[in-house]
Amino acid sequence: MYRLLARALVRRAIRSHQAGDVRGVLRTYARDVHFVFPGRSSWSADLRGRQAVEPWLRRFHEVGLQLDVDEIVIGGWPWRTVIVLHFTDHLRDADGRIVYENTGVIYGHARWGMITYYTVYEDTQRVAELDTYLMGAGRT
Repeated sequence: MYRLLARALVRRAIRSHQAGDVRGVLRTYARDVHFVFPGRSSWSADLRGRQAVEPWLRRFHEVGLQLDVDEIVIGGWPWRTVIVLHFTDHLRDADGRIVYENTGVIYGHARWGMITYYTVYEDTQRVAELDTYLMGAGRT
C-alpha cells in the first residue's frame, strides 16, 4: 500500500515538473534535500536545501527542457524509500526540432513522503553539447 502512495506522490511531483511548477516540485522535497548532477557542465551541481535547488530547477524550465518519465520504481519503507526513475529529457528549437535529447536515471531517497536525496545520471557529454547549443543560441 505504501508503495502505491509513494508512486502517486512521485507522479504528482513529475506532473508539477512537466508543467513548470517549480514550487509544486519543491513542496515534495525535504527542507535539507541533497541534489547531485554529476559532470563538468554548467548544469553540474551538488546542492543542499530547497533554496539552493530552486534556481537549478527554474533554469531547467526557463531554457525550455522537457522531461518524460518512462518508468518509476519504488522500494523500501516509509522512513527510507528508494525511488528510481528512468527518463528522457529533450529540448526543441523555435521550429519544433529536437536539438537535445538525453536518457538517464534518477536515483533518490525519500523519508515519510519527502524527497531527501537524488542524483541525476545521464550522458554528461550530451549535457556539455547542450551547453554549447545554448551558448550559440543565446539561451544560457
